[in-house]
Amino acid sequence: MTSDSEYVQDGPPISLKDDSGRTLVCQVEQTFEIEGKQYALLLPFDTPVEIFSWEEDEDNNGDSLVDVDERDIDQLFPTARAVLAEHDLTLQRSAVTLTVVGTIPEPDDEECFTLEIGEVDSQGEPDTEEFQTLATFFHKDIEYTVCTPVDPLLLFAQISDAGDARMIPPEEFERLRSEIESTIFDVLE
Repeated sequence: MTSDSEYVQDGPPISLKDDSGRTLVCQVEQTFEIEGKQYALLLPFDTPVEIFSWEEDEDNNGDSLVDVDERDIDQLFPTARAVLAEHDLTLQRSAVTLTVVGTIPEPDDEECFTLEIGEVDSQGEPDTEEFQTLATFFHKDIEYTVCTPVDPLLLFAQISDAGDARMIPPEEFERLRSEIESTIFDVLE
């Protein structure tokens, strides 16, 4: 396996497309080559957001946040968009993730929370991700929360000869994971 790295910053934007034809305009943070293919680490220009629902947790005798299924987004989208518009944010159906355009307030402790994301690290501790709450709303008597990750969302994509970007399928990402991580680590040193 060969790996040639080139650090790129402030280059031209690139559009990442999904199977539905949606796009997500990103800044190219880094490009690298693995096995003769061009890959890139991308940072979306617009702010990624996620919608979670509050569900009763019978084991914990309280409520817990649950990721909303992609199939439910279409039903929730108009309400979420209207609620975010009250905060001068425009919700968009982008490739890979929902995004908002507008100024996100600085996170404060009262509006931030940490979720376990299901994976366990090498020490047996669950991976966590910190989110900032942007808005809440109800739909069919269920409470939903729209949040943005506190840390930047970095995406790995394959770049075609024509300059188009496509997400790396999960199985290909897992196969290339160690090479991707070592390439990024080499550049950051």
